[in-house]
Amino acid sequence: MATFLYKLGRLCFRRRWWAVLLWVALLFGIGAGAASSSGAVPDDFALPGTESQEALDLMEEEFPEANADSVETTVVFQAPDGADITAAEYRSAVQQVLAELEAGDEVLGVTDPFAEGSGAVSGSTAYTTVDYDIAFGEVTTEMHEQLMSTLESGRELGLTVEASGDVAFGEPEMGGGEVIGIAVAAVVLLITFGSLVAAGLPLITALIGVMIGMLGITALSTALGLSETTGILAMMIGLAVGIDYALFIVSRYRAELIEGHSHEEAAGRATGTAGSAVVFAGLTVIIALAGLAVVNVPILTKMGFAAAANVAVAVLVALTLVPAVLGLVGKRIFGRRLRKQNPQTGVPASLYKNGKENGGTRWARAILRRPALVLVVSVLGLGVLAVPVASMEMGLPDNGTQPEDSTLRKAYDMLSEGFGPGFNGPLMMTVDGGDGVDLDAATEALTNELSQNDAIAATAPAQPNADGTMATVLAFPTTGPSDHATTELVHELRDELAPQLEAQTGAAVLVTGAAAANIDFSDVMTDALVPYLTLVVGLAFILLVLVFRSILVPLKAALGFLLSVLAALGAVVAVFQWGWAANLIGVEETGPIMSMMPIFMVGVIFGLAMDYEVFLVTRMREAHVHGEDSHQSVVSGFKLNARVVSAAAVIMISVFAGFAVTSAEAMIKMMGFGLATAVLLDAFVVRMVIVPALMGLVGERAWWLPRWLDRILPNVDVEGESLERYLKANGKGRDAIEQEREPQPVG
Repeated sequence: MATFLYKLGRLCFRRRWWAVLLWVALLFGIGAGAASSSGAVPDDFALPGTESQEALDLMEEEFPEANADSVETTVVFQAPDGADITAAEYRSAVQQVLAELEAGDEVLGVTDPFAEGSGAVSGSTAYTTVDYDIAFGEVTTEMHEQLMSTLESGRELGLTVEASGDVAFGEPEMGGGEVIGIAVAAVVLLITFGSLVAAGLPLITALIGVMIGMLGITALSTALGLSETTGILAMMIGLAVGIDYALFIVSRYRAELIEGHSHEEAAGRATGTAGSAVVFAGLTVIIALAGLAVVNVPILTKMGFAAAANVAVAVLVALTLVPAVLGLVGKRIFGRRLRKQNPQTGVPASLYKNGKENGGTRWARAILRRPALVLVVSVLGLGVLAVPVASMEMGLPDNGTQPEDSTLRKAYDMLSEGFGPGFNGPLMMTVDGGDGVDLDAATEALTNELSQNDAIAATAPAQPNADGTMATVLAFPTTGPSDHATTELVHELRDELAPQLEAQTGAAVLVTGAAAANIDFSDVMTDALVPYLTLVVGLAFILLVLVFRSILVPLKAALGFLLSVLAALGAVVAVFQWGWAANLIGVEETGPIMSMMPIFMVGVIFGLAMDYEVFLVTRMREAHVHGEDSHQSVVSGFKLNARVVSAAAVIMISVFAGFAVTSAEAMIKMMGFGLATAVLLDAFVVRMVIVPALMGLVGERAWWLPRWLDRILPNVDVEGESLERYLKANGKGRDAIEQEREPQPVG
């Protein structure tokens, strides 16, 4: 592979304008496809194989007149000072607001809370439901503004008026986290390279890759059902790895120039060596992201594949566009101060003054002096950070976790106060009669059982379908939708009440609703975690055995990843569930950890963690293959790559942290914080501390591989051993460096 990538790098360098034009043409072509894509795509939040999804599918079939995909908004009214909302003046004010709501865009109908038997009035509080003739994802800014204006009209009439639902929520605010990440990345790259051109090159190429990926998602959105949410992870991951992969190619290119190679040869060697590491690092990320498909939740599968596609684009950009752009920038790849060392070629003799050891060398030597102590302290430190995981509570965020000043949260609290906490998460019971079943008797039996359950505050009358074969019964728990008691109630209804009623009446009873669906989602995530972890870690372990031709190095990489992801999850629990330092990143309300966070972090962080493992350890492997002993190869790996790995990690952390700090979305904030923390711990504790300490302790055994396995494994040659043989055979080995110097540099 290294030889093929070497040739590819030289080809793109020589034909740089063609390579750049091809990428620009691809960008505009996909952009044209994205521009022609029309229509909003709803988030397909389905849970195949769960009881809640089975009940929803059954309701869609048996109640065709009800549009399950339509959007509805709940508007809550409250009279001042605890007055009765049915008083004449307040009733008149509510009716005025209802009339204004009914005149809104796409409104199908507005329920009258004062209608007999509606159950929508309780003391000083009442609510109405507004049905819209649109699907989720089609809410416009105008509809949101109309609703907010109507709420304000009600407030002017002396009422407290708030709303919940998709129209009240409006369009999600992304917060511009990518801008912060790019700004920090620019500063880090400028410090790392000391050249505006060299700093700008990874940014520009990464942005081109991200734009192609995001435009591709937009172009395929209608055909594949890719919603805006699908692209969130793709943007975060694509931007982070795109910058990192280009950074490693550029850094290796500069090192090859200093070794004395021509610009074209340096581009080829950088692509053949660092490019090989990019390919395998990218493959680990792609495996981890695509593996989300095993969870069997459509929205997660789409997010995983979209992000994996963005990573694949980032790899291709690094292998083709980056060498081409290197040909365009010429000697400006070094800063002016360094170019002055050798004005003729613009290539300095060294990046370090007076032959002094750099920071990476000193760091590695310091760790190798006390490897056992360093290892124990690091592992214990990560273990302490992981302690909060033991008390992690999982769920999905609802309006109860929204900021206190938001209309969504105020409406949630008003409904809880007026009708009870369970009103915000009612359980929908479906009663499927079928042939020979008395549906009325079955629903009556169900209602009687529910009324005797202390965990249920109230039930609504049964609603049969047109042909009388199925009915729905709404039950309101005494506890909130995210409370543990509600989870126990759902399991009790499914495991005990439903079988009992079916035995008595012959009717099949299923439990669904938002609260039940959230519980099912948490169960799906928990059940899928071990199979997913086994698949991802197993495939990546095989891949790393191929890369490093070692058993211990991949095993150490996987165990180190588990330490970092557990510690990062512990930090997420401490901030988002316990509230420690939550205000520092704008977390206004604590609550359960999103059910998808553990499996999500396992997938994403495993892929990203292997990036640093591959980049750092391949340099050690390369030095070892070329004759250095185990300790010296660790030092050489850190001498050549520690600074670049550190810069890459800081860039990735800044990208994720930017989303965590600026996004108003609880999910994006939690994802950004978790990923930033995990990269911080994995890069600077696991890879930069635990890896050299463990490598120092095991010595030459780190590279042990059974002979029988060595014979059957293909040689992927990430360290460039076969490339070196190829170059020597063609007169371009290390002995020919002086002969290939160019008196005049490119550019």
